[in-house]
Formats: sequence, structure tokens, C-alpha cells
Amino acid sequence: MSYEAAKKRADPYTTIVEDLPQMRRETVQLVRQAVSEGRHAYVLVNNRSEGNAPLTVQALSEMLRT
Repeated sequence: MSYEAAKKRADPYTTIVEDLPQMRRETVQLVRQAVSEGRHAYVLVNNRSEGNAPLTVQALSEMLRT
């Protein structure tokens, strides 16, 4: 998807417009792997991934707690 298409789809960035469960699982897996190896993990989340970065971060955080 192009940048412009993603921007239009997500605007006004107030809700999740499309859950990306595989992206979430892979992100959580990478964070857990890094932590288990004693490394720091930084996750950058863009509004264009699911439509609302804070809600995506909240979902990832919940997944990491379980």
C-alpha cells in the first residue's frame, strides 16, 4: 500500500482501522527474544500501520503482559 493510500485509510487516526495480528505477534516475539538475550528492545509504531499508534502500542503492551 502506498504512503498516500495508508494515510487516507487511517485518517483521522482515532481508531484501529485494521488489526494486523501477524505484525503484533512478530513484534512481541522479537521483543521477548531481545529481552531474553539481555538486550534492550525499542518498538517504533506508526499511525499508518493500524490507524492509531497509541492503540497499537496498548495492544502490544497487553500481549507482552500475557
